[in-house]
Amino acid sequence: MHDMRQRALRLFRAGVAAAEPGRAVRLALSQRSAAVPPAGGVTHVIAVGKAARAMAEAALGALSGPVSALVVTNRENARPLAGAEVLTAGHPVPDEGGLRAAESVMARLTAAGADDRVLALISGGGSAMLPAPAAGLSLADKAEVNRLLLASGADIRAMNLLRQQLSRLKGGGFAALAAPAPVHALLLSDVVGDDPRVIASGLAAPPLGSRAEARALARQLGIWEALPPSVRRHLSASGRIAAPLPAAENRIIGSNALSLAAMKAAAGDAAHSCPMPLVGDVAEAARYILDFATGPGIWLFGGETTVRLPAGGGGGGRGGRNQELALRVALLAERRGLGDYVFLSGGTDGRDGPTDAAGGLVDGTSPARMRAAGIDPGALLAAHDSYRALKASGDLLITGATGTNVADLQVLIRTG
Repeated sequence: MHDMRQRALRLFRAGVAAAEPGRAVRLALSQRSAAVPPAGGVTHVIAVGKAARAMAEAALGALSGPVSALVVTNRENARPLAGAEVLTAGHPVPDEGGLRAAESVMARLTAAGADDRVLALISGGGSAMLPAPAAGLSLADKAEVNRLLLASGADIRAMNLLRQQLSRLKGGGFAALAAPAPVHALLLSDVVGDDPRVIASGLAAPPLGSRAEARALARQLGIWEALPPSVRRHLSASGRIAAPLPAAENRIIGSNALSLAAMKAAAGDAAHSCPMPLVGDVAEAARYILDFATGPGIWLFGGETTVRLPAGGGGGGRGGRNQELALRVALLAERRGLGDYVFLSGGTDGRDGPTDAAGGLVDGTSPARMRAAGIDPGALLAAHDSYRALKASGDLLITGATGTNVADLQVLIRTG
């Protein structure tokens, strides 16, 4: 079992390494010169997200001529960088640091001239890290919307459709503020499908929908009445017809699919990669994994699942979608009598929910080890307290911040 667990870890690390942001940025800049301004102009590097610092460091090493650089990232990845201003912002809940960072970003964008270029380096988490509330809204309003969306089980596309309507930067607002300077965005995708409108809420891309569609979505999710009154008023207002967004280049330089391919290459020809992204509710995802992995071998998955919490929150439990998925797989495999196996589910950024874990790594003995530690894993699952269950059995996946983010990866190894 030890060897199987180590192999699952090696495969997961291969997937994370494939999304190494510095390498991706250097390769992209070596292939294109669009981010280089004409003589006399400045390249404004604005990096946002969990991989922002690593992306900015690579860009600063590759660019020539006058460069101005600003990095906005979460605390786990915030370290000084020569030649750049580094700001920290909250994630997944927006905070005052993010509000100040958003103001700095907007100031730099509006200062860019026609002879300048804006090189946007965007990675997962950028949406929460740049809270720029629309007129009439507050940071507290944005934080409450985020909390409601996270508890609703909404996928990232739905969340960002609504969040775009409440922001001055999202849904193309970033690119609009930069005009007349052109924007060239390099995107490290943390969303299934790699839609630039979804990644970090589409800073340099058109919005996903309208205010009317955001209202309909909030009602569909059952959160409309719980939204702050100011948010409901804003979404109910007709608003002005937005001017056409200036053209911006959005280029995907890393993604979940590329990391899944790297795991497949590391595992060898005998490995099976799921052709469909792993999305939707974690309970359904657990059943899908065990139904798909029909026999011995290595089975690989990638995507982003969701957890729907009961009204009022998760009952005080701790965890994230990867930890809950690992616990669900362990209990379902036990009921099915799966036999010898190991299963890993981890966030490529190294953080799963508001915890210090990236996810979980379980095997056929995990439920028994949890019970031997004096806990009831089924009861903890019902309370959405997967962190406590996995900690009791020693099955938490702890990696520390990885400096990248391309959603989640899963490995199932079966011997029978």
